[in-house]
Amino acid sequence: MTATDPALTALAQGWCTLSLLHGRIETHIERALQTKHDLSVREYSLLDVLSRQHDGEGGHLQMKQVADAVVLSQSATTRLVTRLEDRGLLARYLCPTDRRGIYTDVSETGLALLAEARPTNDGALREALDEAAKNPELAPLVRAVEAVRVPA
Repeated sequence: MTATDPALTALAQGWCTLSLLHGRIETHIERALQTKHDLSVREYSLLDVLSRQHDGEGGHLQMKQVADAVVLSQSATTRLVTRLEDRGLLARYLCPTDRRGIYTDVSETGLALLAEARPTNDGALREALDEAAKNPELAPLVRAVEAVRVPA
C-alpha cells in the first residue's frame, strides 16, 4: 500500500469522520454536564466506571483498568481521582487483603451527583446523535452507534 492507495485514503477519511463525530458528541455532553452539574465528561465517566465496581472476585478495579475505561493515562487518572476525592465525590482506602493496593469508591455524595447527572448525560448524547444524523457524512456512523447492544 502506498500513501496514495485509494483503500488507505478511504480508511483515513473514515477515521477522520469517526473522530469528527466523537468530538461533536463529547463537546455537546461536556457543555451540558458542566452547565448543570459542574462535571466534565472525564469526571462523569470516572464516577460511572467506579460506581459499577462490586465487592467480590474482580469487583474492584486497579488504577490501570480505570484508566483504560476512561481513556486516560494512569497519571492523568490518578490526578482526576485526587480532584474528585478533594470534592468529596470519591474515597480511597487500603485493600484489606493486600496493603499495597488502594481501592477507590464513589462516596454517597458522588453517587447522588452521578444519579442527578446521568439523565443530563444521556439526553445530551441523544441530542448530539440526533444532530449528527442530519449530516449525510455522519449519519451512517450514528446508525452504527445506535445499533450497538452491550450484553447486560
